[in-house]
Amino acid sequence: MRTWAPRGQTPVLQYHFNWKLLSAAAGITWRNFYFRLYRGTIRTAQVLNFLGHLLRHLPGKLLLIWDRLPQHRARLVREFVAAQDGRLVTEYLPSYAPELNPVEYLWGYWKHHALPNFCPDDLTELGYFGRLALRRMRQVRL
Repeated sequence: MRTWAPRGQTPVLQYHFNWKLLSAAAGITWRNFYFRLYRGTIRTAQVLNFLGHLLRHLPGKLLLIWDRLPQHRARLVREFVAAQDGRLVTEYLPSYAPELNPVEYLWGYWKHHALPNFCPDDLTELGYFGRLALRRMRQVRL
């Protein structure tokens, strides 16, 4: 971590915020990505909410390539996927292979380039500016 202070004085960081209070879910297509931010940790209800979000915005069949998060394998999620009559197909990444998950690169850029030294006052401010940064990232076309 880098910071600054007057010459001869030790820098003191007076910032107490826990990034773990805001969780993010994302889905990537060839042309775009979709995301949702959630307070707290992602649980089965948030996974189902995000799947509903994807189904509303993306027509046709969807391939879900998931890591081995326990919520991805939850009974309610499996039942929801099965109820979609083949519209959702799931595949799992190997264990301990974040480098194979393209969403991890999205989150890395978001944390280290889009919001590198951002110090929000509260979770609401983090959510607001986090969404703005993700929307800006979504507009970049290669």
